[in-house]
Amino acid sequence: MFMGEYQHNLDDKGRIVVPTKLRDGLGSSMIVTRGLDGCLAIYTLASWDTIVKELAALPTTKQVSRQYIRLLTAKATEAVMDKQGRILIPTSLASEASLTKNCVFVGVSDHVELWDQQRWDQYYDASSESFEEIAEKLSEFIQ
Repeated sequence: MFMGEYQHNLDDKGRIVVPTKLRDGLGSSMIVTRGLDGCLAIYTLASWDTIVKELAALPTTKQVSRQYIRLLTAKATEAVMDKQGRILIPTSLASEASLTKNCVFVGVSDHVELWDQQRWDQYYDASSESFEEIAEKLSEFIQ
């Protein structure tokens, strides 16, 4: 399970150090793709295999299915950690998430998200104000 937030810098070559506490769980190879809410999502290879199977089960006769599959997989890339614990974030994905030098890794249970620090701070602050409301709404789904 992934949790916590970790600030790291994206270097001029598009590389970023994966936090030590996340490395073992992610493994040396991982999938980086578009995430929701303006971040990048990072999955283990095993988790990505599960996602691919779930995507294959979507009805491709439905336009929304085709759109989601394309948007999620089009820029997905396998990132291999180097000896210094860094991964390369392709320019297209960095642009997708508006990543600047200051970034934050966020552990989100089954995957990791990579956010631009300023964007994450804004998202977190706005969401924190309604934490109790969110918890109440989610209680409807938990039996």
